[in-house]
Amino acid sequence: MKIRPKRLQKGDAVGIIALGNPVPLEKLRPQLTLFEEMGLQYKLGQTIGRNGGYLAGSDEERLGDLHQMMENPEVKAIFCASVGYGAARIADRIDYPLLSEHPKIFWGCSDATYLHIAFHRYADVATFHGPALSEELDGRSKKMFYQLFAPYEIYYDETLSPLESISPGAARGEIIGGNLRRITDTLGTKFEIDVHGKILLLEEVDLAIEEMDNMLSRLRLAGKLKEASGFAIGRMGNGEEEVNALLREYLLPYKKPALAGFNIGHSLPNLGIPLGVEAILDADEKVLRLLPGVE
Repeated sequence: MKIRPKRLQKGDAVGIIALGNPVPLEKLRPQLTLFEEMGLQYKLGQTIGRNGGYLAGSDEERLGDLHQMMENPEVKAIFCASVGYGAARIADRIDYPLLSEHPKIFWGCSDATYLHIAFHRYADVATFHGPALSEELDGRSKKMFYQLFAPYEIYYDETLSPLESISPGAARGEIIGGNLRRITDTLGTKFEIDVHGKILLLEEVDLAIEEMDNMLSRLRLAGKLKEASGFAIGRMGNGEEEVNALLREYLLPYKKPALAGFNIGHSLPNLGIPLGVEAILDADEKVLRLLPGVE
């Protein structure tokens, strides 16, 4: 299991940065208010409000923001403000020993999947797959931020959303992954995802069925579907019935548990969960249990 960062306490400062697409400060107001209500202070990176076309500033600016938040002893957590694209451009220049020696909470989803995988591999630190601060959040999504203040287990069953068993069985192991597109982007690089004996989280949005087929095929050819111990599948966009049929085609032959329908990723609610922690997935009982992501 990965190193767990320390829990937040009231009065702590958190850093907010944009590592992907540009995000105006106005889009962050609801979550900034939420942080204030939670008793947190916040520090905005220079990338907030910066517009470099499809990126929130240059690679140097975005990398600099990340490193400054990692180095600042007052900052206890780092939150991604935006999604889109950009994380892979800076992944090979990050100071991973810095995070490993001074672990702190890292929270994000979508494009941040690339960094979740990189941090797990090179810093050995647990992270959090949760909504970007520029996203619209409902009450349940907001409540998931409170797991950062106390180490408690997460128990996800059908009281949170309807779940469908894609392949029967149960598995126990570290949970990793995130956005399907970004997971496949790591293949063939030094950041290639390691799924040996682990539960693989997959989620997507607005992906044509043939594109999803192609990405699942790439994971199969890379041996990832065979190596994983199970699959927790978040919302995958439109055409749920068609998507689940495709998932069965790819996953049933491996006789590994697979459970779909989690409101994790590109969905509303978008429920934050820890990655890099021990989890139990039971596709028969339709339950996912996760150990805390903080200590």
